[in-house]
Amino acid sequence: MAASEKDGTGSGRRPSQGDDTARRARRSGRATKPGKHSAAWAMRRAAGQLEELLGRVPESVSAIKPTEEGWEADVEVLELERVPETTSVLGTYHVTLDEEGDLLAYERTRRYTRGQIDRRH
Repeated sequence: MAASEKDGTGSGRRPSQGDDTARRARRSGRATKPGKHSAAWAMRRAAGQLEELLGRVPESVSAIKPTEEGWEADVEVLELERVPETTSVLGTYHVTLDEEGDLLAYERTRRYTRGQIDRRH
């Protein structure tokens, strides 16, 4: 079998170690450029640092996007637990991280009950 058939490149060359590293990084969701991080990494950083500041465990990250300076995320946090659970109060926090994943700012942008459904007009 030819090298191009083995590596699937069609180039007739064997893949280099760099090719393998890039392929593994893509599969794992990590970026391959130095200084860049994945969205999953940024989500964990945003949730972890917000938990440290608020003393409450985030329930989820509902939005994440890269920016020129780092990352922005919306994190959902249980603020007041009630029975039944559908009446518990949650807050959405907008979090800003720098390129290293350090929290620069956060702001609560919304407060709602768990059973509430967003309605668009």
